Amino acid sequence: MHCQPEYEGPVYIWLNNNQTCLLCDEPCDNPQPICVECEAELPWLGPQCRICALPLPQAGLTCGECLRRVPAFSQVVAPWSYGFPVDSLITRFKHGAKWPFGRLLGELLSQSLHHRFNDGLPRPELLLPVPLASRRLRERGFNQAALLAQWLGQGLGIAVDEGMLLRMQDTPAQQGLDAPARRRNLRRAFSLADKARVGGRHLALVDDVLTTGATAETLARLLLDAGAHRVDVYCLARTPKPGEPA
Repeated sequence: MHCQPEYEGPVYIWLNNNQTCLLCDEPCDNPQPICVECEAELPWLGPQCRICALPLPQAGLTCGECLRRVPAFSQVVAPWSYGFPVDSLITRFKHGAKWPFGRLLGELLSQSLHHRFNDGLPRPELLLPVPLASRRLRERGFNQAALLAQWLGQGLGIAVDEGMLLRMQDTPAQQGLDAPARRRNLRRAFSLADKARVGGRHLALVDDVLTTGATAETLARLLLDAGAHRVDVYCLARTPKPGEPA
């Protein structure tokens, strides 16, 4: 079922030649409504784990958690660390329905993925947004992951399937839970739609933020067990370890 809100007008006039930066209100010449200075000051993710994109002090390493427990997903792609102002923009998009902020971040993520594909990152066949619990979908009115997947699909020319992954249970919110608690919280929370065509395919999950990776791990394992060849994760931001700066 398609649960996104009906919206007849454009989210943002992206081709407006006189657009202003959404962060500082200064005129900008970028294709997206963000000036060069503000874009440069975003918390771009630097050295990171080769698998889960956890911020690390040196490039080309695998974090201890991925060495101890190899994830079901192959690779996480996230442009930013979850710090200011990206954290504020995501919150305003996700909880305040400020779609232009989400669209801006989605366009920049699309650009980042274009560069990664050109550098050899395998290109998936299909984008799968992480499904939202029905109660939170009713409260929020939209699934932010589904909107991001739509924008990415448009920018990358990759098909999106919003119905393949199903949320079967309204589990408690993941915020504030550690990784083992998140994994327990997600048991039996998801399933595949009937007649979902997964076998041998390269799929990519789409979400807004990766924290412990428990949701991505659960969904990737579900897809691999159903015969998927590879599952990647595309998100806007990756959180650092608790107590470490973003």
